[in-house]
Amino acid sequence: MKKLIYFLLSAVLILAAAGCNHGSSSLPAAGGTGTLNLYNVDPLTLDPATAGDATSNGYVLELFSGLVRLDANLEPVGDLAVDWNVSTDGLVYIFNLRHDAYFKDGRKVTAADIKYSWERACTPATNSQTASIYLGDVEGVTDMLSGKIQGLSGVLAVDDYTLKVTLGGPSSAFLSKLSYPTAFVVDKADVARGSSWWKSPNGTGPFRLNVWTRGDQLVLERNPLFYGDKAKLNRVVYKLLAGIPMNLYESGLVDVADVDLAYYDRVMDPGGPFYSQLVVTPSLSLTYLGFDLSKAPFDDLSIRKAFSMAIDKQKLANLMFRNVLTPAGGILPPGMPGFNDALQTVQYNIESAKALIGGSKYGSAANLPRIVITVSGYGGLISGDLEAIVYDWEQAFGIDIEVRQLDPSQFSYDLKQEKDNMYYWGWNADYAHPQDFIEVLFGTGTTYNIGGYSNSQVDGLLKQANAATDLASSFTLYQQAEQILVNDAACIPLWTGENMQLVQSYVKGYSMNALGEVALNEVYIQK
Repeated sequence: MKKLIYFLLSAVLILAAAGCNHGSSSLPAAGGTGTLNLYNVDPLTLDPATAGDATSNGYVLELFSGLVRLDANLEPVGDLAVDWNVSTDGLVYIFNLRHDAYFKDGRKVTAADIKYSWERACTPATNSQTASIYLGDVEGVTDMLSGKIQGLSGVLAVDDYTLKVTLGGPSSAFLSKLSYPTAFVVDKADVARGSSWWKSPNGTGPFRLNVWTRGDQLVLERNPLFYGDKAKLNRVVYKLLAGIPMNLYESGLVDVADVDLAYYDRVMDPGGPFYSQLVVTPSLSLTYLGFDLSKAPFDDLSIRKAFSMAIDKQKLANLMFRNVLTPAGGILPPGMPGFNDALQTVQYNIESAKALIGGSKYGSAANLPRIVITVSGYGGLISGDLEAIVYDWEQAFGIDIEVRQLDPSQFSYDLKQEKDNMYYWGWNADYAHPQDFIEVLFGTGTTYNIGGYSNSQVDGLLKQANAATDLASSFTLYQQAEQILVNDAACIPLWTGENMQLVQSYVKGYSMNALGEVALNEVYIQK
């Protein structure tokens, strides 16, 4: 996926990393000049098949590549593939690969490498949490993931530079999903070095890994063999867990920083030192509270609706986030194709919430079982918005609500097994298609359907929407499915928002798209 993200709004005002485009008066030398200094944390993995969190994927996107990528308009365009042809029934894709793509050791990339990489991702022993989502349209993937077959019948290397892919059914989002790291190419000989191969990978991306010292720094260097636009920087240095990003930025130790809530007034002051460096960009993201629908009390629709009605999101947006974050009524964020302005959403109403609980099988909030919310964090610190929501619920219903924290480094991987009867979660789009929210998060049995929501009517609409070749008809079906999710209180949508970041004036070409991705090979330093 887009990466999977979880949000700590107490630490960072805006949910995802952001970007900018300062423009330029001249370009750097073709050989690459300068060093970009960034703040980050260690990746959990650099293996494209198993990376499932935003941090890891950010590095993977620089070190590896796939058949397609998304352009500035978030439309799929060729990457390792020069072009492709699609059969009239939408089931067969013929990809023509470029002849000038190399692994960093100089070996050419072939169609057989793509086939190997996809089959490796779908091998049960690889333990990919993302293969079923991003490769699941390909014929044979489901059977291979379940261990029934050993190879993908839907993938054929016709020759070194021609790949034939057969789908199990038409998929309007197939090409976009191939832009996710799960579909990226890896070197079979590299993987054969052992389980730690990805700590010094033989990749195909615009950068290659120079050095990685855990908890200290990770350095990318320009890959001179990259087939696309070669990096304009010599190096990108990530300072890992080096301190508070805004402090590092103010001290000149990093060149880009997310806007911390504590700095909001200083950043927004037109007469202050930061305002001219502030860049705000759209974000296709959603923060929400999920329910475990298999556990009491949220297996009861009335209770889910009651808790949904008892959050004054507009008040929180005004007081806590200065209206930078927008209260979310549905699943799709504004700007996403298929966004429904006419969606009928849950409205804040404490009295109606109390009445719903009173009319439920519990009869009173006092009879509700223990409620625990699973969050990412440590040390007892939780996000300000969640703290306010919990307080309002406790005051409205006269109950105590607990919050349990999981290790942030493992949260996205462990939540499905570790969740309590509620969880605090977030999602940033991996591709600009409503499927990435509606189906990936709420389709029956999908990997990231954390709460276990299941509705046959929704699944039927999703199947029709995915197979529809007419986008307008497809979006209408997704909107119908979204309305059912809202009516079912499948989750409590909380916030959508924009990205806010500070970028030094000498950093040029740093532009983040609405998925939270930056093409670092386009960035250069002009002091």
